[in-house]
Amino acid sequence: MVSIIPPWLLNKINGIVRTAKHRDGHSSISTTRSPRMYGKAAIALVFVVLLVISYSISIGTVDLRSYFFPLLQSPAGAPPLCATNPPLRVYMYDLPRRFNVGMLDRRSSDQTPVTSRTWPPWPKNSGLKRQHSVEYWMMGSLLYEGGGEEREVVRVLDPEMADAFFVPFFSSLSFNTHGHNMTDPKTRIDRQLQIGLLEYLRESKYWKRHGGRDHVIPMTHPNAFRFLRAELNASIQVVVDFGRYPRIMSNLSKDVVAPYVHVVDSFTDDYLSDPFESRTTLLFFRGRTFRKDEGIVRVKLAKILAGYDDVHYERSIATGGNIKASSLGMRSSKFCLHPAGDTPSSCRLFDAIVSHCVPVIVSDQIELPFEDEIDYSQFSLFFSFKEALEPGFMVDQLRKFPKEKWVEMWRQLKNISRHFEFHYPPKKEDAVDMLWRQVKHKLPGVKLAVHRSQRLKVPDWWRRRR
Repeated sequence: MVSIIPPWLLNKINGIVRTAKHRDGHSSISTTRSPRMYGKAAIALVFVVLLVISYSISIGTVDLRSYFFPLLQSPAGAPPLCATNPPLRVYMYDLPRRFNVGMLDRRSSDQTPVTSRTWPPWPKNSGLKRQHSVEYWMMGSLLYEGGGEEREVVRVLDPEMADAFFVPFFSSLSFNTHGHNMTDPKTRIDRQLQIGLLEYLRESKYWKRHGGRDHVIPMTHPNAFRFLRAELNASIQVVVDFGRYPRIMSNLSKDVVAPYVHVVDSFTDDYLSDPFESRTTLLFFRGRTFRKDEGIVRVKLAKILAGYDDVHYERSIATGGNIKASSLGMRSSKFCLHPAGDTPSSCRLFDAIVSHCVPVIVSDQIELPFEDEIDYSQFSLFFSFKEALEPGFMVDQLRKFPKEKWVEMWRQLKNISRHFEFHYPPKKEDAVDMLWRQVKHKLPGVKLAVHRSQRLKVPDWWRRRR
């Protein structure tokens, strides 16, 4: 076993032992020592113990905080904090406002790049546009100049110092602003912005250096950057799922899965002594029932779940009043149903999390944000399509679910919900902080791809193997 005591400290201890031997005349403990001698020996021993503890703390072998101050540790069920020294260094391109915040106020003709002083608040009455606003919060986190050393990310003004490059194009808001569907004539403005952005990037030596592999581009709407998305395949894309894209375009090895921005208000005063009994609805769903692709399961679930007194399954569209009604329904329900939407995920999951309503996830292909740090099985239930569509099966399982286990899941939701909140200014461990940490996790893969591409004569040789 390797000693944690340094040589100088060992010499100090040996000196104390030799002095005691010299005074006693032998190495055994004398029963005729004076009280004064015992006092000196005790003081010397305490001094040595304190030195050992101090040195152990300094080299990281002892963490007294976990023994004497357990309440200072992460809450039960919360993911362990990751060391962030040094923080991720990101260079952000100075794009004209038409590519980002200009879409929030199209009446303004100002095209100078936005700064921390001119950063606009997110519109309060934005409705469902808010769920695809991850790009706004990530850009704001780079403009924000406070936070100190605890931040996961810092903006650097010298691109030579950057670990990654952020492209502040609001691709999701561009689709929502410049056309409400794929055939809307106004979508030509969205296409023009995509063309203009690519022209801008192709002039950058930092984009050309590695083919954009170290560039971060948010694309959380399923139709974001839909015209020219294939041109950005190599970049780190921030998405909510991979439902509409082939594996060669978006995948977990290089991209970051983000949560939708929740549209219901967070349940900040959830302190009932018996939350299980106070939530009288067993299972709650309120939303669109006619969806495409995997979302067709919603129509089938409407038939399966009809006729139960403790199940609320209602067709609804997202208006201000309906969003408030959904919030109240989630807060008064034990379980909140999350069936797949047009793609495997939807905002409803994150509305449930911030409402502390245990999510019931019915989606065979869903990917979840921050899953390398958060274990969703600690606060969510999962049913396959086959299980959910078996008459009576899902409701029967929920009715039999133990109260004690549900309460523990409720506590877990209260602990982890902070990771799904978006703030400006950003906060430690909030959703944006977590997203930048995920970007940092992707960079070793970026470096691997860059280094291999620089020496391979046949770049895709592994795909040609039979």
